[in-house]
Order: sequence, then structure tokens, then C-alpha cells
Amino acid sequence: MKKVLKITAIMLLALLLLGAGGFVLWAETPARPRQAALAALQSDDKVTVTETGKHITFEPSNVQPSTGFIFYPGGRVDYRAYAPILRQIAEQGYFVALVPVRLNLAFFDVNAAEPVLADFPQIEHWAIGGHSLGGVAASLFAGTHPQIEGIVYWASYPADDQLKNSGIKMMSIYASNDGLATGEKIEASKANLPTDTLFLAIQGGNHAQFGDYGPQGGDNLASIPAESQWQQVAKQTAAFLKSLAP
Repeated sequence: MKKVLKITAIMLLALLLLGAGGFVLWAETPARPRQAALAALQSDDKVTVTETGKHITFEPSNVQPSTGFIFYPGGRVDYRAYAPILRQIAEQGYFVALVPVRLNLAFFDVNAAEPVLADFPQIEHWAIGGHSLGGVAASLFAGTHPQIEGIVYWASYPADDQLKNSGIKMMSIYASNDGLATGEKIEASKANLPTDTLFLAIQGGNHAQFGDYGPQGGDNLASIPAESQWQQVAKQTAAFLKSLAP
């Protein structure tokens, strides 16, 4: 009997290890950044891009920004895929930091933004945001870090109503053709958000075009080019950041 129990325990342990290994393999094979995203990671006379391992920063060359935006990637998406929009935000005069997360899943690394706050004390006003699951993690971070004055959701929403009366400014940017963060889900999310939350729809946009990583399962086709969606999201996010400074 002892031998049978030992064999059974070994088999169960092996199954758990295989399951864990399979999950890690799945998580560590994210959607990869495409050409536009990789090109957006190059510095030029408008934006200086710096990669440290802890974060990628985009700093405008023509101004010393006082407002910063920290961004969490969507689930199983290589964080570099969000460079096209974030670079455009920096071009409009804002400091932007893009953070990597463990296993490419932000809810395993909710505090990924902490090094940014520590490394850039000169920034006076902070906002945080994220795409899809990244927005959920951004909310959790904001709830425990009073430095955060604003949250921008890209095709995302908080998991609960913990921040509804927090005084944090919020904006929800979504896309009309999104097959994942659908219009119905965005509408339902209003119950968990402050009554003065700004809601902005990108007509013809979809879920995957909040980044540059290719089509995504369960999504709908976009009816506008990715470049148009990037431009609109960057413009609206920058306008929100402007509202944080007195």
C-alpha cells in the first residue's frame, strides 16, 4: 500500500509540474511586436527612447515634462507592441514609461510600475493605464499608490468598484469593433467607475489595434487602419494627461 501511495504521489507531482510547465510555456509565447512597434523604439530628434530592463521610457526632446504616464501591456502581448501609441503621446510633451510584466500577464506583476515612480521623482503628476488585462492591473496599482492621479483604460475596465469614490480621474477609450472588450462590457463597467469618467469610442477600431501585434483570437475586424486608431488613442490620452496638471 505504501508503495502504491508513493507512486500515486509521484504521478500527481509529475502532472502538476507538467501543468505548470505548460502554463509557463503558454504565457512565455506572447504576441510579438511587428515592424511599426520595433521602429517606434528608436530614438530621434523628437523622442528619446531608453530601455533598461525595468522599463522602456519615451521622453520628449523639446520639453521637460511634469506629467508622466505608466502603461501595462495586455495579456500575453509582448509589451514592446504598444510602442507606436506611447511614442506619439511622448511627442505631445509627456513622459511615458512602458513596463514589462512577469509571464506577460500583468496580474502576476501588479507592482511593475514601482521602479518608474522611484526612478523619476521629478515627475509631478502621474497617470497609469493599460490595455485589456493590463488596465485591471493598473487599477490595482493605483488603489495602493496615492501618487497616481489618473487612470486611462484602453479596451479595459476595473475588476470592481474599489476606486469609484477614490477621487482619481478616469478615462475609458474603447473601440466599436472590439470583439473582446465589447460595447456591452464597457457599458456594464460604468457601474464600477466614477460618474465623471470620460468614455470615448474609436469608431471602426478593434481590440488588437491598440497595439501592433497582429490579429487576436475572438476579436472582430477593424474597418480603419491601425495607424488611424493609434493616432486617435494617442490624442485622447494626451488630452487626458493635460487635464491632470493645474
